Amino acid sequence: MNSIPYGRQHITEEDIKEVTQALQSDFLTQGPAILSFEKAFATYVNAKYAVAVSNGTAALHLAALALGVDEKSNVIVPDITFAASANCIKYCGGTVTLVDVNAETATIDLDAVEKLLSSAPAGTFTGIVPVDFAGYAVDTEKLRTLADKYGLWILEDACHAPGGYFVDSKGVKQFCGNGTYADLAIFSFHPVKHIACGEGGMITTNNKTLYEKLLLLRTHGITKDPALMHENHGGWYYEMQELGYNYRLTDFQAALGTSQLKRADEGLKRRREIASKYDAAFANSVVKPLAVQTSGENAYHLYVIQVSDRKGLYENLRAKNIYAQVHYIPVHMLPYYRNSGYKDARFPVAESYYEKCLSIPMYPTLTDAEQAYVIEAILGYY
Repeated sequence: MNSIPYGRQHITEEDIKEVTQALQSDFLTQGPAILSFEKAFATYVNAKYAVAVSNGTAALHLAALALGVDEKSNVIVPDITFAASANCIKYCGGTVTLVDVNAETATIDLDAVEKLLSSAPAGTFTGIVPVDFAGYAVDTEKLRTLADKYGLWILEDACHAPGGYFVDSKGVKQFCGNGTYADLAIFSFHPVKHIACGEGGMITTNNKTLYEKLLLLRTHGITKDPALMHENHGGWYYEMQELGYNYRLTDFQAALGTSQLKRADEGLKRRREIASKYDAAFANSVVKPLAVQTSGENAYHLYVIQVSDRKGLYENLRAKNIYAQVHYIPVHMLPYYRNSGYKDARFPVAESYYEKCLSIPMYPTLTDAEQAYVIEAILGYY
């Protein structure tokens, strides 16, 4: 059996054709392919605006800046996530307050958030970064109620969840990143994500003011729009109005993203088929998957199981050319955060999850035979 990773990109001849056309055009960056990708992606997640950037971490950083994060900010972040979800707050000089996760889903524990907010003096916290971990859509409607009560903004990290959704109290499908309840949301186009651009990211919102600020921050804080400039010396003139960054996506990456987006629903359907087979295989076994989305649909960027002797299974699978992965080490256990006030911190649910979690192969081109091989190897080990 060939090697089977936990995730893998899928590049088609159509993808290559679209990238080649972009490379042969007049623009390699800041061209029309960017806007086309932004419009298509906004439509896909049902948001009004989308801003393409160089990667998911850049998306988080610009989103935090646009929301006004500074040294006075204190932002709540779940302990189980990739470090970038917290780091973006630190980039802006803010304070990160970690919170434990739900034992069934490994997403942010809303009860723990409410307890934290209610026990702190008014005005302690400024924002919250929920993470749609592994593709499970966080109930941002419930979170919005808490955010409004305590005066918080919401930055949704939806890197794992394009196409995922929950059903709100009115019976409406709320797709991850659609901007109905979160102020901003971000996505990643890293190769193992649903949509691969090599590297790349997207910020979505329904707030025009935030959208325009993001456009400015993405390109050095510079504008050439006459309607926004303080004065105009001629056609060459531009103004730097903010201290921005060079976080632009290239046109050929955007062309690849647009091509991949065309078959996003097909890939999502296949991910859910794979998850359903895993669910059936592991039912009534010692292998415990994360909870299924009870209201809505999981996007299944990852399929995470929880097992005893995780290291033993991990090494046994590698010996069989199955390259599972661990997502994630709790943020509070990383040396940087330990040295930033979390040396003696305890997050029992996150720590218990970390001791047992393993992400097993989940990607649309995983064959039935490969999946059967993975299942047999896991159950055989126990």
